[in-house]
Amino acid sequence: MAKESFDKEIQFLRMLVLTSGAFSRQQFAERLGISVHTFDKTIRRLKEVVNSMHPHLPQEQNKDFSESLRFSYYDSTDPLLLFLFRAKSVKESESQRISLLLAAMNDQALTAMELLDTCCSSLPSGLPMPDEKTIRSDLKYLEEVGVIKRDPGPRPYRYRIKDDLVRTLSDEELIDLYDFVDVMANTQVPSVQGYLLRDGLKKQLSRNQFEQHAVEPFLYKYHYYSRILDEAHLFTLLHAIRHRRKVRFLYFSPKSEKSYASKNTNPLFERDTNGKTQKTLPLKLVYDHQYGRWYLLSYGREGIRKYRMEGITQIEEDESVDETWYAEKQHELAEKIRYSWLIDTGRPVKVRVRFYNPGGSEPNFVKERVILQGQWGQIVYEDEHCFFYEITVNGTTEIKPWLRSFGSSCEVLEPVSLRRQMIDEWKEIQAYYESV
Repeated sequence: MAKESFDKEIQFLRMLVLTSGAFSRQQFAERLGISVHTFDKTIRRLKEVVNSMHPHLPQEQNKDFSESLRFSYYDSTDPLLLFLFRAKSVKESESQRISLLLAAMNDQALTAMELLDTCCSSLPSGLPMPDEKTIRSDLKYLEEVGVIKRDPGPRPYRYRIKDDLVRTLSDEELIDLYDFVDVMANTQVPSVQGYLLRDGLKKQLSRNQFEQHAVEPFLYKYHYYSRILDEAHLFTLLHAIRHRRKVRFLYFSPKSEKSYASKNTNPLFERDTNGKTQKTLPLKLVYDHQYGRWYLLSYGREGIRKYRMEGITQIEEDESVDETWYAEKQHELAEKIRYSWLIDTGRPVKVRVRFYNPGGSEPNFVKERVILQGQWGQIVYEDEHCFFYEITVNGTTEIKPWLRSFGSSCEVLEPVSLRRQMIDEWKEIQAYYESV
């Protein structure tokens, strides 16, 4: 599937999850900047993927698409990003050929010519026959992604499935490994490779007919779909940062009415979009664990810029830059976000807060949390009833949700403007709970 289609599926899945299916077909299409016909084709394609993920079920029991994406705290579902990678289709001939290659190498190590013979003798008659160059290209790709490995020895080289890890572990060891990968993939970032490894281990346990492990032992209440979906761009940007390269993409700001626009190759059907074409030098990637969002911090014509990853589409790498100049821009960014709670580059301001200790003999979880999450802030005074916390941050917008999360255990003292904002917000919340 083309990159622009991958972007479309990302934005489609994000909207579907966030709106819980509340939009009509027309509203979905308008938001995505596509036709209702294209929207219907996307739905059909993703439903086929859902059904292919459950081939063992009778037709009448196949999961409906919306049902498979329904979020429940008590019903663990496969991550949407993993689902999306399954939805990235390849040509039918490629799918058939790669499946045959993997099946042949599963039992023994084979040379490229032996694999060519296997493909030519096993492919359906309606599909084109591959040549040696095509097989070697497939083998190079499979080796790069770690699916197969080349056996040591003289030419001609022999290739086999790279599954030493799962073959040498017992069922109990596989279960322990699966549980560890499951926890890490769901709680750490980045998580894409973890989910793919988790999926592979689950299939291996299924092959070993270890049915008792079919029940997922863990539930993850705070699970952000956007975090997982945005990782689709994460590794492209990390590659650009590593090689000091600029990137180009079409960006839709959070305030935009649309979140996607199709890439039109026919000038007769060009349409206006709300997205803006950006060319910028990636410097840093930041993850906001409170909202489950990824941000790109970069340098462009307007200086340091910040982008929400969810608004990036049609991303491509561009030219590389000088190493010395790149280091200068990284230093400039580091100075701008030196006092950022997250990514704010505003004017530094001193925040002073009084935290109240919990009553009774219970552990002081308020102080423990402040010490754990308070970044470079310091406790400057404390007694048996409360303690005072101070920190210098770039603006108060980003630290405010953290302070608000402490509820009545937190009182903002300085600056006065932030104290007034907090008072106004709590008065507004109080009004919601007045007697009817």
